Amino acid sequence: MKKIEAIVKPFKLDEVKEALQEVGLQGITVTEAKGFGRQKGHTELYRGAEYVVDFLPKVKVELVVSDDMVDKAIEAIRTAAQTGRIGDGKIFVYPIEQAIRIRTGETGDEAI
Repeated sequence: MKKIEAIVKPFKLDEVKEALQEVGLQGITVTEAKGFGRQKGHTELYRGAEYVVDFLPKVKVELVVSDDMVDKAIEAIRTAAQTGRIGDGKIFVYPIEQAIRIRTGETGDEAI
């Protein structure tokens, strides 16, 4: 099992969710996040004063999938979230040792 964590632009969330459903995945966790990468934020003008916006709004999407679904999930996220512009985000993949469904006690792939 692997945990996939993707940081994407907020307006791409619906497209990412639909793309994951199309490849047969469900059960995601979404968290609002703020951050910056290479773009290092930008400057804005507000009431005549210029200020730097360091942390840009992002959305973190997390899901745990079986090993055979990792490549499909990554490709679905990548194509749905891509705009071709700076700040599209990142995808991280982590190994998961164990998963347990609290309600039933199921473990491993059955729990996800």
